[in-house]
Amino acid sequence: MGSQLGSAGLMLVNTLINIYLFLLMLRFLLQASRADYYNPLSQSVVKVTQPVVKPLQGFLRPIGRFDLATLGAGFILKAISIIAIVQIALGAMPPLGGVAIASLAALASAILKIYFFALIGMIILSWVAPQASHPGALLIFQLVEPIMAPVRKVIPPLGMIDLSPIVVFIAINLIDGIVVGSLTRAAGISGALVGL
Repeated sequence: MGSQLGSAGLMLVNTLINIYLFLLMLRFLLQASRADYYNPLSQSVVKVTQPVVKPLQGFLRPIGRFDLATLGAGFILKAISIIAIVQIALGAMPPLGGVAIASLAALASAILKIYFFALIGMIILSWVAPQASHPGALLIFQLVEPIMAPVRKVIPPLGMIDLSPIVVFIAINLIDGIVVGSLTRAAGISGALVGL
């Protein structure tokens, strides 16, 4: 009974860390897509993630639109959590190479999940409230537009039907299955710890 409670507790901690990692990657993507920084939801994401990102901002400078401090914070947070959980659960130190690869897989997985859910939100909003001015709706459109615009150039809308989300969904699933899946297998660490 005690070991079941312990493993349930570890999985709860892992889930909370994955939610925070999701917020960190959302911050990274909002900045990369040049979403409205003064949007109240953007401000909330920055406020929640700033304690972890701030220590790295002094030496991990942004490259263009890409905030390396936020990426670094996500990588370090996930690596520490994997090491701690494996140490507690198995009483052994996981190989650091595997931890690094698993942490990269977790970052990629979080980014793909954000795009996946944002695309679903965009599709629903385009049917229900195409001219929505809610801060959440605006952020969703600003977040997905940089990945949708190149696809729309190749596959323009057919009248009222826009097929570009289908292409992006397929691309997300392929990247998730091939890249994230390969990284997770290469890491040799449970997919549950990566956040799959």
